Amino acid sequence: MQNPKELIRNYLKNWLSHNNISVEFEVSLVSNSTFGDFTSNIAMIAVKEFKGVNNPRILAEKIVTFLKESHEINEIFDKIEVAGPGFINLFLSSKHIFEKLNEIVQKGVEFGRLNNNTPRKVIVEFGDPNPFKEIHIGHLRNFCIGESFSKLLEAQGNQVTRANYQGDVGLHVAKAMWGLLKREEAFLDSGKSEDEKIMILAESYVEGATEFENNEAAKQDIIDINKKIYGEDESLHQLWEEGKKVSLEHFEELYKRVGLSYDKYYFESVTAKKGKEIVLSHIEDGVFERSDGAVVYRGENEGLHTRVFLTSADYATYEGKDLALAILKDEDGEYDESVILTGNEQLEYFQVMLAALKKIAPELAEKTKHFTFGHVRLKDGKMSSRTGDVISAQWLLDEAVKKVSNSFPEMNAETAEKVGIGAVKYSMLKFSIPSDIHFDFDESITLEGNSGPYLQYTYVRTLSVRNKFEALNPKSETNSNNQIQSLESEEKDLLRFLSQYPYHLEIAAKEFAPNLLCNYLFELSQKFNLFYQKCKIIGSDNEEFRLHLTLATGIVIQNGLQILGIETVEKM
Repeated sequence: MQNPKELIRNYLKNWLSHNNISVEFEVSLVSNSTFGDFTSNIAMIAVKEFKGVNNPRILAEKIVTFLKESHEINEIFDKIEVAGPGFINLFLSSKHIFEKLNEIVQKGVEFGRLNNNTPRKVIVEFGDPNPFKEIHIGHLRNFCIGESFSKLLEAQGNQVTRANYQGDVGLHVAKAMWGLLKREEAFLDSGKSEDEKIMILAESYVEGATEFENNEAAKQDIIDINKKIYGEDESLHQLWEEGKKVSLEHFEELYKRVGLSYDKYYFESVTAKKGKEIVLSHIEDGVFERSDGAVVYRGENEGLHTRVFLTSADYATYEGKDLALAILKDEDGEYDESVILTGNEQLEYFQVMLAALKKIAPELAEKTKHFTFGHVRLKDGKMSSRTGDVISAQWLLDEAVKKVSNSFPEMNAETAEKVGIGAVKYSMLKFSIPSDIHFDFDESITLEGNSGPYLQYTYVRTLSVRNKFEALNPKSETNSNNQIQSLESEEKDLLRFLSQYPYHLEIAAKEFAPNLLCNYLFELSQKFNLFYQKCKIIGSDNEEFRLHLTLATGIVIQNGLQILGIETVEKM
């Protein structure tokens, strides 16, 4: 089916071309149906270059006349009018919206997705938990956002590679290793279970992190261990390898639980070597310079600040490693775009790193987009991993599932798991990504507000209607009646909003904003539940149409939740 938004845009581009005008304009969805379905600001932008007309409303009327001359436009739009200072508002025809309803049901899980014969290749790096440490709730938000980014991009026809970059060297590893050396025999005991080894690893890190802060002798030992790890000292190799293996296997269990899998894994033990080579090779050309034995990048000339890329001991810092990572990603498979997701605190760091990358590999810097997200806090404040005192991701998921089970005792364990995890994911995604979150269990699991369980419950309600109809009419099929002349306001509102799903999906993907998809699904669920309350479905004069409307709502909610990484359930 012809995409109305693209159709409008193409006709408006043709009008500009015919009048030798080159400007950028917008075609946007309209939130209030009183003003149509789409609106464009083209007249207000183009009036500056259009000879003989200086009033945007008059120019808008000329453009409307041009559009109305098209049979193709008239087939899709019932009305086109000028509003305000010169906006052009377009109203979709009832015929087109009914056709869109049929398209939803016919396409099912594919509705809203674009097929691209020449997909853009995008690598999305997110999550990045460090071995030897616990995955905390900040990582969990990173997982949720990164996976939804990936699914949004895939829905727009892109080919996505999910990448995970993990710090298997560095002071945090040395702190854990300091504690592990005291427990080496127990940790390397093949008779120990994975859970027991994870417990030993956690205790080791907490002890090492604490002693590093409070014990000068321990601090120096940890610094020495760090040097040995970077130097690949054989005396530590077996213990380091086992610690890394246990951590990564434990991580995979969490990935599986939250419905996540990676395509590429990168490690700092690899990027550290390559980063050192890159930095040293760009001193002579002036990209970097020596300063007190270290190698730095002077960012002041670009409104940034100086950062160290190589320490005085010749170890690549995070900055140097990230330079190497950008090049390694490209060597593994050339990409059109590289997306990196980190916490807000890394914003300025990445600005300097990308500035350096621009001088070394400008084409890679140009293709890199860095997004940051805010902290996750519970009621008792921000989590901290410095001393090992973390709010773990597993604990948060377990607690959410437990609270769902307690609140809905009739729910079976499998459903409670999906609802609890869905509640956490939705709470991580419904806010704009730079904003901080104050996570509230009660708010996250409610069936009456803007929550994952509310959307899951609305989907279950659509299934319940369909199942009830099929039980009463086992041989019947639901078919939309395009000839219905009279619809209730709730039906019209729901029908129109359903047809807009692909555009909301497009906007969320373009702006890297899964919260916009959350907003759409929440509003859609509200509109359906209002329709459900006000309009009798089974046994009504418009039974077939209302069943079709219900089925389409269920499809769109399920498709949208899938992109958010949230599973639907069949009963709640």
